[in-house]
Amino acid sequence: MTRWWPTALLLLLALLLTLPVLSLLGSWLQLDAAARQVLAEMGRTVLPDYVFTSLLLCLSVALGVAVVGMSAASAVTLFDFPGRRVFEWALLLPLAMPAYVVAYAYTDFLQFSGPLQTGLRDSFGLRGRVFPEIRNTAGAVWVFTFSLYPYVYLLARTALSERAAQLMEAARLLGAPLSRRIREVALPLARPAVAAGVALALMETLADFGVASYFGIQTFTAGIYKAWLSMDMPLAAAQLATMLLALVALLLWLEQRAQRRMRFASLRGQRAGSAEAQPVRLRGARAAVVWLACGLPILFGFVLPVIFMLRPLLGGWESLPWTQFVQWSGNSVRLAALSAAVATALALALAFAARARPGFVTRFVVQLASLGYAVPGAVIVVGLLLPVGWWMVARPESSVGYWITATALGIVWAYMVRFTAVALQSVQSGYARIPASLDDSARMLGTTGLGLALRVHWPLLRRSTAAAALLVFVDVMKELPATLVLRPFNSDTLAVVTYQLARDERLGEAALPALTLVLVGLLPVILLSRTLRQR
Repeated sequence: MTRWWPTALLLLLALLLTLPVLSLLGSWLQLDAAARQVLAEMGRTVLPDYVFTSLLLCLSVALGVAVVGMSAASAVTLFDFPGRRVFEWALLLPLAMPAYVVAYAYTDFLQFSGPLQTGLRDSFGLRGRVFPEIRNTAGAVWVFTFSLYPYVYLLARTALSERAAQLMEAARLLGAPLSRRIREVALPLARPAVAAGVALALMETLADFGVASYFGIQTFTAGIYKAWLSMDMPLAAAQLATMLLALVALLLWLEQRAQRRMRFASLRGQRAGSAEAQPVRLRGARAAVVWLACGLPILFGFVLPVIFMLRPLLGGWESLPWTQFVQWSGNSVRLAALSAAVATALALALAFAARARPGFVTRFVVQLASLGYAVPGAVIVVGLLLPVGWWMVARPESSVGYWITATALGIVWAYMVRFTAVALQSVQSGYARIPASLDDSARMLGTTGLGLALRVHWPLLRRSTAAAALLVFVDVMKELPATLVLRPFNSDTLAVVTYQLARDERLGEAALPALTLVLVGLLPVILLSRTLRQR
C-alpha cells in the first residue's frame, strides 16, 4: 500500500487534468443520426466561415508577430544605439495588456462616435465615417500583432544573444556587409526561435474569446460559445472544440519541434566564440530606423491603449462605480489567490515526484500537466460541462451540477487544467538549479521523502515558487473564456465585468477594471525584465 499510493495519486491527478480532453473525444461516440445531421448542417453553413476566418487570422498574425518581434529582437541584440537599455525591457510591456483590453481601447478611440473621428469632422467639416470600421478581421490582426509579438521577441532575443554578436563579427572580418550579415547570419540563427514564438502567439490567438466576440469575428472559439450558450447544442460545441483542439495540437507540435532545434543551435553555438565581439554601433539615420523598429511596437501595443483608456476614466471619474469595483476586485483576487495556491502546490508535488521517482508514470503525468496551458479556455469549459451534463441525465438527483457550476470548484478546476503548466515550468526551472548531490548528501544523513522536500528543497525553491504563484495569479486575473461561463453566481471578476461593459458600449465604465488588469499584468513583466538583466 505504501508503495502504490503515490502512483495512484499521480494517476488520479492525470485523470483530473485530462478529463476535458477525454470528454471531448468521448462526445464523438454519441454520433447518432440527429448529431450527424447537425454536423452536416454546420459543415454547409458556419463551419467554412470558422475555418477560413481562423486560418486567415492565424496567417496574418503569424506574419505580423514574426516581423515585429524579430525586428525588435534584432535591433536590441545586434546593434548599439541611444536608449537601447530602455527598449530591452520596454518591449515587454505589451505582455501586461490583455488583447481584449487593447481591442476595447482602440475601438473607443477610433470608432465613428469616438473622439478622433468626431474631432476631425468638427474641425474640417467632414461628414460620415472618416476611417474604416476597426471591428473586423484586419482590426483583430492589428490587436493580436501588437499584443503578442513579445513571444517572438523574447525567444528570438535569447537565441541571438547566445551567438549572434560573435558570428556577425566573424562575418564582418570576412568582408560581408551589414545587410548580408543580417540576412545570412542573424536570420537563420533566430529562425527556430521565431517559429516557436509564432506558434505560442497563434495558440493565444486561437484561444481568444474577448476580441473575437467583441469584433464579431467568426472564429472557432466564438462558434463554440454560440453553439453552447445561444443555440443550446452542447454536442455541436464539443465537436467544434475538438477541431480547435486539433489545430492547437498541431501548433504545439510545431512549437516543441522548433524548441528542440533552438536548443541544438544554442548548444552547438556555445563551443566557440569571441567574448570581445560587440553589437554594431549605429548613429544618424540608421539609429532612427532602429528607434522606429523598437518604439512603434511599444507605442501601438501599450502606450496608446493606456492613453485611450485613461481618457474616459478621467472624464467620468465622479460617476465610477467604486463600491462595485471593490467587490469585483475582491472576487478576482480571491479566485486568483486560491488558484495560485492550488496550482503551485500541485506543481511542487509534481516536480518533487519527478525528481524523487523518475519513472514512466511520473514522466507521463508531468508531461500532461505541462501541456495544459495549450488547451484553450473554451475547450476546457465544454470538456468539463459535458460529463456533468451526462451525469445529471443519468442521476438527476445528484448535486454534482451544483458543485461544478454554482461554486468555485468548477472554475478552480478549469484553472488547474490550464495554469498548472505555468507554475510547473517555474518550479522545474528552480529544481534544475539544485544539484542532485544535495539529495544524496541528505539521504546519507537520514533525511528522505517529505523531510527532504521541506528541509533541503524548499529553502532553495522559495523564489521559483513565488514566481510560479505570481504568474498563475496574474493569468487567472486576466482569464476570460472559462471565467465567463464557470464563475459562481454573483461573483463577477474584473475580466468578466470589463467584457460585459465593453459589449454594452459602456467603455468609459470598462476603463477602470481594464486598467486594473493592466497594472496587475505589469508584475510578471517587471519580474521577467529583472530576470533578463541578470547575467
